[in-house]
Amino acid sequence: MATPTTLPATFVSGAVLTAAQQNDLRGAFRVLQVVTGTTAVSRTSSSSTYQDTNLTATITPTSTSSKILVFVHHVSCEKSVAEQSNRMAIQLHRNGSSILQLTAGVGYTASALVLHFSVSATYMDSPASVAALTYKTQFINQANVAAVIVQSGGIPSTITLMEISA
Repeated sequence: MATPTTLPATFVSGAVLTAAQQNDLRGAFRVLQVVTGTTAVSRTSSSSTYQDTNLTATITPTSTSSKILVFVHHVSCEKSVAEQSNRMAIQLHRNGSSILQLTAGVGYTASALVLHFSVSATYMDSPASVAALTYKTQFINQANVAAVIVQSGGIPSTITLMEISA
């Protein structure tokens, strides 16, 4: 939770802030940097082994106390017509380790219909690091049959990373 500031309720032209007020302006929960990644490369899987979606972005935090707010948006996902039990799972990775299951069983219809859908997620990460952090998504076909597709038709997916001061 943010701490209250000693900033004036209003500012007037020519007003000079005290050192304490200036420090309050630099306080917690500011966006320090924003990095965005995008890909339109279509990826298909009929396997229950996780594969990269090609959606990735790298950020280097300025402080170990910073948080990384992650926004993922896979716009054009598809379940193929060939198998009624087809369904997709997507997970978020940081530096090669899974940190969040974004979805599971998405696209399941219990029928042999083509289904187009989007998957979006927001996640607040606390990496406690000042080293480069690479975030990416991976997907599988949980039914291990037919095909599920990300970036179907070449429609781009995006990942946005925001470093938030703490």
